[in-house]
Order: sequence, then C-alpha cells, then structure tokens
Amino acid sequence: MQKFGAAQTAGRVEDVRFLTGQGRYVDDLAPMGALHAAFLRAPVAHGRITGLDFSDARAIPGVHLVMDAEGLEAAGVNLAMRAVVATNRDGTKGADPLRPVLAKGVMRFVGEPVAIVVADTAEAARDAIEAIVLDYEELPHNLAMDADGATIHPEAPGNRAFDYAMGDGAAVEAALSASAHRVVLEVVHNRVAVVSMEPRACMADWRDGRMHFAFGGQGVWNQKGELARMLGLPLEAVQVTNPDVGGGFGMKGMPHPEYIPVAAAARILGRPVRWASDRSEAMLSDNAARDLVAVTELGFDEGHRLTAYRARVRSNLGAYNSLFAQNIQSFLFSKVLTGPYDIPVAVLETEGFFTNTTPVDAYRGAGRPEAILTIERAMDHAARVLGVDPFDLRERNMIKAFPYKMVNGETIQDGDFPRVLKRLSAEADVAGYPARKAESAGRGLLRGMGLAFYIEAILGDPNETAKVEFRADGTVAVYVGTQSNGQGHETVYTRLLAERTGIPEGRIVIVQGDSDAIAKGGGTGGSRSVTMQGSAIHATAGAMVATFAAWLVDDLGEGVTFADGTFGAPGTNRRLTMIEAAELARDRGQASLLVHQETWQLQNRSFPNGGHVAEVEVDPETGQVSLVRYTVTDDFGNLISPQLVEGQVHGGVAQGFGQAVTENTAYDDQGQLLTGSFMDYAMPRATDLPFMTFTTEPVPTATNPLGMKGCGEAGTVGSLGAISNAVADALASVGVGHVDMPFTPVRVWQWIEEARAGHS
Repeated sequence: MQKFGAAQTAGRVEDVRFLTGQGRYVDDLAPMGALHAAFLRAPVAHGRITGLDFSDARAIPGVHLVMDAEGLEAAGVNLAMRAVVATNRDGTKGADPLRPVLAKGVMRFVGEPVAIVVADTAEAARDAIEAIVLDYEELPHNLAMDADGATIHPEAPGNRAFDYAMGDGAAVEAALSASAHRVVLEVVHNRVAVVSMEPRACMADWRDGRMHFAFGGQGVWNQKGELARMLGLPLEAVQVTNPDVGGGFGMKGMPHPEYIPVAAAARILGRPVRWASDRSEAMLSDNAARDLVAVTELGFDEGHRLTAYRARVRSNLGAYNSLFAQNIQSFLFSKVLTGPYDIPVAVLETEGFFTNTTPVDAYRGAGRPEAILTIERAMDHAARVLGVDPFDLRERNMIKAFPYKMVNGETIQDGDFPRVLKRLSAEADVAGYPARKAESAGRGLLRGMGLAFYIEAILGDPNETAKVEFRADGTVAVYVGTQSNGQGHETVYTRLLAERTGIPEGRIVIVQGDSDAIAKGGGTGGSRSVTMQGSAIHATAGAMVATFAAWLVDDLGEGVTFADGTFGAPGTNRRLTMIEAAELARDRGQASLLVHQETWQLQNRSFPNGGHVAEVEVDPETGQVSLVRYTVTDDFGNLISPQLVEGQVHGGVAQGFGQAVTENTAYDDQGQLLTGSFMDYAMPRATDLPFMTFTTEPVPTATNPLGMKGCGEAGTVGSLGAISNAVADALASVGVGHVDMPFTPVRVWQWIEEARAGHS
C-alpha cells in the first residue's frame, strides 16, 4: 500500500472535468421547461399562523401552484420528518415532536418554510412569495438552553429534548474527590454555518408513475426511503440521484424540509420542478452546527497522572430534531470522550434543548471535534494550573499499550501515540519556540503555542459493496455506495482497482449516486468512504482474480497465477491481462464472468489519531489573531493517496480555523439572524492560513485489508483545540485567564483591556 501511494504522480481523475467546466451539478440537470420553486419563510422566531391568503400570489402570471402544509396533506403527503433520538439516562427515548416539512399552525424559527410557490420562472416564484399575506400571532420565544424559557414543544417540558449519560458518575465523583488535583474548565463551542460552496438544490421529475429526484447530497438511499414514505410511494417508484456535489461536510447527509414539497409539486403538476437555495436563504435554513457548552473536571494524582474525567454538556438542537442531532453531542461525542488518554473512569452527561433557532445537525466530525476540543482545552488548562509542560502532561497520560479498551466500551486496536507526539514536537521545532516568541515580542506582538492531540472514530454503515462490470464498449464500471463531495473518490477508487487488477486507469469508470444503478450503499460521512469502499473494491478485485484464474485453467493449464497484471501458468508462455480475460469470456458467452460483486463488513472500528501544533500572534492593540505557523503529524495507517490525504487535512484545518477565529452565527434578542450574508458571517480567506507542515507516522491497522484509518474529518477534529490553546497561551502572558471561541478582534481586545484594568 505504501508503494502504491508513493508512486502516485498523475493528477486526479476528476480534475479535467471540473477544471474545464464539465462538472454536472443539480442546477445543470433540470430539463427544458422545468418549473421553479420558492419558499415563503417564517419572519419570526415563534408565531401561531392565523391566516394565509394566497389569492394575489396565485394571480401572478406564470404561477402554477401555491401550497401550505394543509394543501400538502390534502395531496396525500405525510408531513412528518424522521429523526433518530437519543436514549435518556433512565432508558426512555428523547423527545420527538413533529417536524413538518412546512410549518403547520406554528412557526418555530426564522426561516422555517411555510409555503411553496411553483412558477415558470424563478422571478415569478419570488414575486408570488412577496404577494402571499401571512397573518400570525407572535408567541413568546426562547433562544437560550433554559428549562425556564417559553415552551417550544409540548412533548418537551422545559424544552429538554434528551438527558443522556455514559459512564459511572458515582465512580467518577469518588475518584475526583480523592484526587490530589481537581481542575475545572468551561468550554464554549460557538454555533457555525456550513456554507458549502454549492448551496442546497434539488430537482424532481414525475413521469409514468415514477419519481426521479436529484439533489446535492452525500448518498441517495436515505432520501429515497424518505420520499417513498412521505409521498406514499413504493420504493421501486422512486429513483434518487446525486450528481457532482460542491461540498457536503455532513450538512448534505440528511433530508431537509424543502425536498418533499418540491417532489410533491412535481407529482401534482406533472412537470419537472427545480429549487436552488441562495446564500442568505442557506444561512437561514441549512442545518447549523456545534452550539454547546461543556463543563469539564479532570482529576490528577501527585504524579500528574489522570484519575478521572467528567464532561457535563448542554447542547442546543434548535427548534426541531434534525435527523442525527440528538446523537451528535451524546452518542458520537462519547466515541472519543477520553481522547488519547489512559483514564480509569470517565462520565459524559449531556442535556439537549430546543430553542427558537435553526436546527443543528452533523458538520465535519459530528461530535468528535467537540469532544476533542473539550478534553484538549481541559488538558492544556490543567498543564497551566499544575505548572507542567503541556507536551509532557499529555505524553505521561497517553495510552501506550494496544489494543486498549476505553471507558465507553470501544477498543482502539493499534497506535503509537507517543511516537506521533515526538515526531510532531520535532517537526514543529518546539525547542526553537522561545526564540520565535521573543522575536514576536520585539514587534509588540503576543505569541502563543497550542497543542492538541486527537483520536477520531470511523462511523457510518459497517457494510459496503463494490460491483465491477466489464462493459461491451471496453470500459470497466465500478459501482460504489459512497458519494464524492469533492474529496477525489474517483481517483482513489480508480487507482485502487487498477493496482490490484492491471486494468488501465483510462478504462475505469466510477458509477455513484444512483439508486437505480446501485441497490444499497452507506453514503459518505464519518470518514468512512475510502476505508469501507476501498476495502469492498479490494475484496471484489480479489474475487475477480480468483474466479478468472479458476476459469482459465483450460486455456493456460494448472496452477494459474496472477502477477504484474497478467494471468499465467507454469509451462506456458501465454499471458492474458484482466481485460483480455474478460474479452475472452464475452466471446465465449460467459456473461457471469463479466460482473463481479463483493460486500465487505467492518468488524472493528479504526481510530485515526495525531497531533496539531498551532502558533499565533496576537496584536494587543487591535485584538487581531494571526495564525503564523501550523504543524500536523497524523497516524492514518497506510496512505492510499498521500496528495488527497494532505488536501483533506488542509481543508479540515481551514474549517477549524474558521470556527475558532472568524465564524460565528449570531441572533438578536428577537431570534432574527444577524449573520445572514458574507457581509456579516466571516469565512476564512487564503491569506488567513500559513503553509502547513504535514507529516505522517503511520501504524497500519488490522481492522481492514488496506491498513488505513480514514482521514476526512481529522483536520477539523485536531485544529479547534490547537488554535484555541495557542490563543489561550498568548493571552495568558498578559493576564487573560479564560478565552472562548470565536477569537474575533473585538472579543480578544476586550479580554486584554479587562486584564489590564484588573492589574492597574
């Protein structure tokens, strides 16, 4: 595997298509004459609908349909969106109130869809939205995770959605009480918007009693099931496709409310209907991310070894359960609760609350960045309180013997955390940091260094299938159950099959994102794609080789082997490539040899791990935070495509920097979004990020045949803690005792001024 990755020199398979404008996204797919949909959205955070007058909207030329929740129900649509709910600590299930695809009677957040308009043009649809008369009675709203606030759902008294616990709370309290040192820290995780490059979009086409639904997503099967359930259709009457997708990051991994009304409208009208969100609409209605507060307690003995850990989390779900939301800051958070540390006892206690804000769901890492940020902020704070080196404190407490069973019951099969940390320290030139700090001070700047060491857990469906088909036109199709959102899947899968079979890369075609062509798949998310799909391709390639080798005995003789891309046998000079073997099978009518399919099942989860070191400079006169140096050393096991891996890490770090320093979703006290455009919501720019040093210290894993551990979300998982700890380190030198993201100039400047005032 290392040889394969090291030999990679060519560009990505997808690059020519994308760079020459040949990509095909949802908005490119709508057939000529497709109608345009638009949505009336709630103008207030909480209000009872008392009237909807559509008469003026319906009179606008070109308008074909105006419909609210009642109209959808009359058309046979099931309004209720599905959500996975957490298991409470008492064994009951979390609250699961109705989330209708269009507000039914009550609006619960600004931007909630209330009615759909379908017209000949996007302009006519928007004009009709403006012509709708919406009457409502404003209701008391609640924006805080507050059990005493206004009730949002009767099914959730005190607005509490769930109350989750993992671990032995009594044992943790006893261990903390007996510890020589007990260190407490509160960590605030700010709310962010996903802002994928391509906003959400969909297209629905009802023909001959069958629905074709195309959308920008991370897999087609979940959406297929929901369309069938909510429209009352048999599964075989629904085809869902994902074309090229301009970024997903978890947000496109679940159904959103707009998709069902668009599909219903296409069925009602018998015409294709398209919808694409604009950026401000996306800010209002796309699932948001993070938004929690964690209070941590770490116990240490006299030798500064960890004795116990407790994390108490309050999580904001927004106005409704989105599909995965309840499990993100509970079950998924718990997967990496204790990070890379050998902690005897630990407990996670999480409460989830509904508020009158946009719902929250998965975003790059989904629970694991939050868990690692929490414990890494706590470890860095403990090092400062205890007066010990943050690298030494971590190394002293790292897991050193594998396999290791964590307190959550999960087993880390393999790793070498101290080795990775040692390499990271060398690559980051920690020894040279004092000189760099002094140089910054000479320019009037505060310099800080921050370390974060993380583990990541591969998530998602533990099964994946690959089908390889030799087509009559000479191409070889590989049908996969994952969905690229820009990561380079076509490149990895193509090269993986080519390496194992000798099939020329130029003949291989990757088929993804079509529920008619691919019966089942796990989609993309949880850093699972190449681990799962690559292992399935590996298994299928192995089965192909064995099958052809057995069949070619009559042609080549006993003992057929496959090496260097060709079949051969002792005693003969005749050689056949895989392509030639398939052509021979076709000529002889052996159709069964032209299609090969295998399913691979994950038995043990892999745990990517690594360390990030960030160095920042803070201007005390302006509060400006600049990231000036960044170093990453990871253990991803074997690297299938080093170039793509490094790109994934760079992108993840950029998203972590965005949340830590520039991005923040804000509402006013009436629940109106204040950050509804890029004028107010600050995305990181290329000039905000330094060139990064990226190295790997791989420990191949036995959890899959490729020996790889996954990498897609790791950059974000590690970067939040490293950048936060660097800012905390810089500001500690001027007496700032506590910091929280986002580190915007005005916040940082205020902390510095308050510290100065306290010292005067």
